[in-house]
Amino acid sequence: MIVLGLLDNAPFVSAPPGSMDVCVILLSARHPSLWVYYAFMGTVGEVLGGYLTYRLAGKGAQQTLESKVGQKRAQVIYKGFERFGSMTVLGGALLPPPFPFTTVLMTAGVMQYPRKKFLSALIVGRGVRFFVGAYLGRIYGQQIISFFSRHYRTAMYVLIAIAIAAGIGALIYFLWYRPARARKKREMDTGHK
Repeated sequence: MIVLGLLDNAPFVSAPPGSMDVCVILLSARHPSLWVYYAFMGTVGEVLGGYLTYRLAGKGAQQTLESKVGQKRAQVIYKGFERFGSMTVLGGALLPPPFPFTTVLMTAGVMQYPRKKFLSALIVGRGVRFFVGAYLGRIYGQQIISFFSRHYRTAMYVLIAIAIAAGIGALIYFLWYRPARARKKREMDTGHK
C-alpha cells in the first residue's frame, strides 16, 4: 500500500486513478477486523507520495507544471492557491478520482507553501477519505463482492465498453481536437485567419 500511495501521487508515472481507494475498500471487506489498519496504511502511503511530489516540485518544477496544465490554467491555479491555501490541499485530498490531485501537490511545492500546513491538510484529507472508505468497505464490502461475483460478466462488459469509449475519446482528442487547437493558436499568434 505504501508503494501504491507513492505511485498514486507521482508527477510522471501514476497508478490507475482510484486504485488506492479500491484496494482499501476490498481489503477492508475481505478482513473486516483490520479495516483501521488498511485505512491507516492507505493514508500513510498517500501522504508519503504526496510529500515526495511536494518536495520534488519545490525544486523548480514550475515549467513541468505549466507544460502539464498549460500556462494560463497554471496562473489560475496559482491565484486560487494563494487565496485558499490549505483548503485547496484538503479539498483535493478528499475528492475522489478523476480529480487531478497531483497538480495540487505540485502547485504547493512550486509556491513553497509552508510544509506544516501542507502536511496537516494532506493528512486530514486523505485520512478522512480512507477511513470512511475502509469503514464502508467493512460494512458493505461483502454485499458488493457478492453482487459483482454474481454479475461479473455484465460488469466486465460494462468496463470494456467504458475502456473502448475512453480510447475513442482519447483518439479523437489527440488526432483531431488537440491539433486543431494548436493550429488555431498558431494562426492567432501570427495574425492570420
